Amino acid sequence: MTRHVLVPMDDSAPARAALEHALEWVPADRVTAVFAIDDLEADYGSVVSGDDEPEFFADVRETAAEYDRSVETTVVEGSGAADAILEYAAKTDVDAIVMGSEGKSGVSRMLLGSVAEAVTRRAEIPVTIVPRHFS
Repeated sequence: MTRHVLVPMDDSAPARAALEHALEWVPADRVTAVFAIDDLEADYGSVVSGDDEPEFFADVRETAAEYDRSVETTVVEGSGAADAILEYAAKTDVDAIVMGSEGKSGVSRMLLGSVAEAVTRRAEIPVTIVPRHFS
C-alpha cells in the first residue's frame, strides 16, 4: 500500500483529474497537493510567495472532502518545477507521484513536454500520468 502520494497541482483540468484519480484510486495514508514554482518566478513575484498559497488550494480541499479524504497542501520552490517536485518527494518520503499530463499555460505552467516528462524520467518512485479527460 502506498503511504504517501504527491499530486503536483496548478489550476488546470489535467491537475484536477490527477487529484481526483489519486483520491479515488490510490489507497494512501497521506495525499499532498504541491504547487511547484521556479525560483525565477518567485523572485519576480509572478506567483505566490512566502506564506501565501494559491487560491485553487481551496478547491483542492473541497475535492478531497467530496471523496471523504483529507489533503495536505504546500508550495515548493526549486531551480525548476520538476526539480522542486522531485526534491520535495525525496525529502518527505513520498511513495508515488500522480500528476496531470499537461498544465495551465502561462508563466506557471506544467507541460508534459517539460515538467511531467522530466518528473517521469528522473523519479525513483512510481509516477502515474493522468490525461485531461480521464474519468
